[in-house]
Amino acid sequence: MKINEKNLCAFASSATPVDREGWLDLRGEVGKNYQRRWFTLKGNLLFYFDKKGDKEPVGVIILEGCTIELTEEESYSFKIVFPCEELQRQLDEAQAEDAAEAAALVTITPPEGEEEPKVPPRGQRHNPFNKMADGEPKTVTGSRHHKESLRPEVVRRKVPFRDIHTAFGRSVLADRSEWRAKLRAREEHVPPLIQL
Repeated sequence: MKINEKNLCAFASSATPVDREGWLDLRGEVGKNYQRRWFTLKGNLLFYFDKKGDKEPVGVIILEGCTIELTEEESYSFKIVFPCEELQRQLDEAQAEDAAEAAALVTITPPEGEEEPKVPPRGQRHNPFNKMADGEPKTVTGSRHHKESLRPEVVRRKVPFRDIHTAFGRSVLADRSEWRAKLRAREEHVPPLIQL
């Protein structure tokens, strides 16, 4: 099911039956201050509005795979806990440990007076596994050295797509009919299974 803002607003203000509704004080994530909001529960969607009768919700909480826990801070208060929050906390701890380890790594630099090995220019690299003719220069395709050593461009004849399609289509159809003929011949020569 696709959920977007427009669908949620339409569902929140629709005539579908409300499971529960009423005023709750919602504590913000940033300021930690309580704000009085009108809540409506429709299925597993908990919508909250600025005031009763508003058509557009301020927010929605999807109550899937969560647990409700009483808080010890204040009486009559609860919190909605999602299992992914614990996973997020563990991920944050692991990333913090990785960052600490990375900060502890020491970079090794060559002693003074010695230079680091230099990478050869791109055009002069050669892959020994590429097969090349004896007289052909050993340059990398696409490099400036390769472009300099190219032979003059061969003039290509322009062929309409329809002609290419027809030629290759005939070839494909011929291959397919040859394959089917071989398959039929093989099926004819297969001995029947022995029945017990």
